[in-house]
Amino acid sequence: MMKIPFTKAQCRVAFDWFVKGSVLRGDIRSGATAMRTHFTVESDEPRENVLKLIRNAKNGCYAEGMVSAAVPITSTVELNGENISLEGITE
Repeated sequence: MMKIPFTKAQCRVAFDWFVKGSVLRGDIRSGATAMRTHFTVESDEPRENVLKLIRNAKNGCYAEGMVSAAVPITSTVELNGENISLEGITE
């Protein structure tokens, strides 16, 4: 754990989203084509220490890791207490 004091820290995250297809037709697809982050930090600590903190925060971020590299997803569905096999979803 780095003990770097700061007086202000803010992170803005923006995505470019897309939606294709139709819910009614059953062919809807959605996702993101880009993600941007912007950090605002104020601290009296030495610049290099704060930059190291920011680098560690980004490199250790689970959300950024999942977005930047595809991870396998396994899904299960239960309907009214019954496990359901749903083609294209649970396989």
